[in-house]
Amino acid sequence: MSERPKLNVILCAPRGFCAGVDRAIQIVELALQRYGAPVYVRHEIVHNRFVVASLEKRGAIFVEELEEIEVEDRPVIFSAHGVPKEVKSDAVARNFFYLDATCPLVSKVHKEAELHYRRGRDILLIGHKGHPEVVGTMGQLPEGVVTLIETVGDVMRLEPRDENNLAWISQTTLSVDDTRDIVAALKDRFPNIVSPHKDDICYATTNRQEAVKHVAPDCDAMIIVGAPNSSNSQRLREVALRAGCKRANLIQRAAEIDISTYRGIDTIGITAGASAPETLVEEVLEAFSEHFELSLETVRLAEETISFPLPRPLRDSDVSATPAEKALATS
Repeated sequence: MSERPKLNVILCAPRGFCAGVDRAIQIVELALQRYGAPVYVRHEIVHNRFVVASLEKRGAIFVEELEEIEVEDRPVIFSAHGVPKEVKSDAVARNFFYLDATCPLVSKVHKEAELHYRRGRDILLIGHKGHPEVVGTMGQLPEGVVTLIETVGDVMRLEPRDENNLAWISQTTLSVDDTRDIVAALKDRFPNIVSPHKDDICYATTNRQEAVKHVAPDCDAMIIVGAPNSSNSQRLREVALRAGCKRANLIQRAAEIDISTYRGIDTIGITAGASAPETLVEEVLEAFSEHFELSLETVRLAEETISFPLPRPLRDSDVSATPAEKALATS
């Protein structure tokens, strides 16, 4: 048997689950534990099919719209991406007991939008059309109040009602560099535009992109573990290519890897989007270890210690309350 070729593997850190994703998954798990199956989840709780499938096996039922739910007395959970206000109103009208798993950093953007609206500003949202987070953010306010900006070209074509009464906010999972260019264009065209007090792009998105930027120039190829509909995972692939790595592949599972295409390279970098569990990274390493003698190195650029509290109905002090009492507690 011939010796396995050597392969240097650089693991980016931080990688994988962020606090918002971890909280959202925990909400579904605790709801199943306390109320039993089934519990309903509107949209994928996070954009990762492995996570969704594992929760389905435990009794979670995923739907796209509330009208698909035929049973009124089961908990309904809103995904980490957030929902328009009309969805919550619909849940109340249907007498659903719901738990909101919206990431607190997304909720922060919602509150910023509402504040700008109360102050009479027209709002520009930097983001990707159709993404659930963008749909949820725009749905916090009346139609027409928020204008979506996807590119610098959109900024150039913008004709606001009052260029001195504008504010911008952003989707939390964007490319830091792309967003910086769009913001620069906005400030150049509209010097009086109001910016967020703190960057809307979340800490986890920023940290994962910075780690990839640092590692990518030293890699012959990079693998990003994540889903194709995961915005933050797609951005990691783009960042790797821009940072100088000639090849960057986004995969969901190790089974998608064509090992033969990695023969002859010296160094590969591996990271994972914020909604991808570490077990999938381990799966990728195991796949490579069957064909290569691996030399592992971890490059860590930041420590992440942030955590977010659970919704009140799921906190330990509320264990004995009924679903109706829990609903009242959150109102």
